Amino acid sequence: MTVPNEPGADFDRFQRGENGLLTVQQHILREQGRSPGATGEFSWLLSGITLATKMIASRVRQAGLTDIIGEYGRSNIQGEKQQKLDVYANETLLHCLSWRDSIGFVASEENELPMAVHHGSPSAKYAVVFDPLDGSSNIDVNVSVGTTFSVLRRPDDGREDVSAWVLQPGKVQVAAGYVLYGSSTMLVYTTGNGVHGFTLDPAVGAYIMSHENIRMPIQGGYYSVNEAYHNEFPEMYRAYLDHIRKGGLGKRYSTRYIGSMVADFHRTLLKGGVFLYPPTAESPGGKLRLLYEANPIAFLAEQAGGSATDGRGRILDIQPRSIHQRTPLVVGSQKEMEAFAKFAGK
Repeated sequence: MTVPNEPGADFDRFQRGENGLLTVQQHILREQGRSPGATGEFSWLLSGITLATKMIASRVRQAGLTDIIGEYGRSNIQGEKQQKLDVYANETLLHCLSWRDSIGFVASEENELPMAVHHGSPSAKYAVVFDPLDGSSNIDVNVSVGTTFSVLRRPDDGREDVSAWVLQPGKVQVAAGYVLYGSSTMLVYTTGNGVHGFTLDPAVGAYIMSHENIRMPIQGGYYSVNEAYHNEFPEMYRAYLDHIRKGGLGKRYSTRYIGSMVADFHRTLLKGGVFLYPPTAESPGGKLRLLYEANPIAFLAEQAGGSATDGRGRILDIQPRSIHQRTPLVVGSQKEMEAFAKFAGK
């Protein structure tokens, strides 16, 4: 079989195979083939994430059958009780990524400090930050959980300290995404060229393209927020939510809140609407972590036609000050976000 020199429809069909299936690795290689100078290092990096998340998905499916649910007996750097699956997911990601020589540093929600991997090597071009298991406290009651990740490029200015590698604003992310462990396991990621979704086929052990070029609806029918804290939200958030409830956006909305950020955002991405995690009296600076929760979600939202803010400005413009820095987050479809901006005075 002769492969065309120029990528196109015939080349895409060739790469997909006779059955029309396209794996995430094939998709990345195809995209790299369209980028002059691409070396294939990123596909090798991402394979570390896909391998780790397949292993995590297997453990999640066994929850309740093995001794993997419940508290681990320690708290992480955030002061949160670690679940056994938190620890397993974190160790699995660290192990799989540490073998990728293109990675200089990795940073996790579960560790106080970043871990130097191949820092100092000329082949190390990336830093990876991640939340190994978002919503892990829900695993005991069989609610969807997820992994979020962000990939940053080695600084061009020659600085080699960990802050220069990791503390970069979200707008310079090379790639970002999440894996949702639910009724099926799904990887959603972007490299700045649209948002694409791949569903894990357990029979073949591969992520298969299932959602190509995801676009968030201009307006949705759901808002997602923890209503129990409504009275603690700043006035602009309360006024905005009251506006939605009263039909101020021209339609009736339903509320949906799962309590796992990845699951709540996944629904917002596919169905439209808005997800809010406002500041409260207990957490005036917000509760979600900027680097490995808000930034990847914001990158995905913008690439899918939505937007994300901390209530003051664009999430992706925030210059991080610390690895575990927290932030409020409002993310969603165009109509909902335009309305929120008015209440925020933007």
